[in-house]
Amino acid sequence: MLTDADVQAFRDDGFVAVRGAFPRSVADACAEEIWAALPESPDDPSTWSVPVRRLHGFGTPPFATAARAPVLHEAFDQLVGSGRWVPRTGLGTIPVRFPSSEEPGDDGWHLEGSFAGPDGGPRVNLRSDGRALLMLFLFADVGPDDAPTRIRVGSHLDVPPFLAQAGNEGREWMAVCQDVVPASADRPVVTAHGEAGDVFLCHPFLVHAAQPHHGTRPRLMAQPPLEPTGPVDLDAPYPVAAAIRAGLCRIRT
Repeated sequence: MLTDADVQAFRDDGFVAVRGAFPRSVADACAEEIWAALPESPDDPSTWSVPVRRLHGFGTPPFATAARAPVLHEAFDQLVGSGRWVPRTGLGTIPVRFPSSEEPGDDGWHLEGSFAGPDGGPRVNLRSDGRALLMLFLFADVGPDDAPTRIRVGSHLDVPPFLAQAGNEGREWMAVCQDVVPASADRPVVTAHGEAGDVFLCHPFLVHAAQPHHGTRPRLMAQPPLEPTGPVDLDAPYPVAAAIRAGLCRIRT
């Protein structure tokens, strides 16, 4: 269970790290399946020929075990609200990042899109339809040089003013990014590094970015959404909604 300080940090900073959310043995089993799905070899750096490779659709027992970790379910209740989120059965997309001198090409600052518009393109609205949290699951140790995700601390508070007038239809994801990235440029930056089994729970509006890999060990991480049962109730007392309200207050200050 998250402490009061953890919950306050989530509201203020936009994320909280749940250390040891699932056992290292589970992380190791997930890592074994990831490597089995890759053309690269974990023990032969000469095979690491690309900076990033994306894998999709992992719902096997080790990934389901990680997704269903009791401490995470407790944290979801605390941050999103009991009955307001959909349990995951797997962990979806896994971008595997390799040490490389090449630019990855996907390391720009952004927030995540949360639902598809009429044209199929990603959109974002104030009630964060389709995304209650962004989550980062670590399946191997990730040091500061191992391409950990970069996070702009408190940037989730910069987003609501750009969505306040957009209604339920929201705005195109790229247009929102073009506004919030410069708006959050002065925020301090930290990285989501840690040990296998750690999970970072992030506000859906958090501005973040990948980065080039300057370390020595490939980074194995999943970044699934936690899906809500419906749009965020902006009057609810839970931290996700409270942070959106706090961001809206910036319009009047």
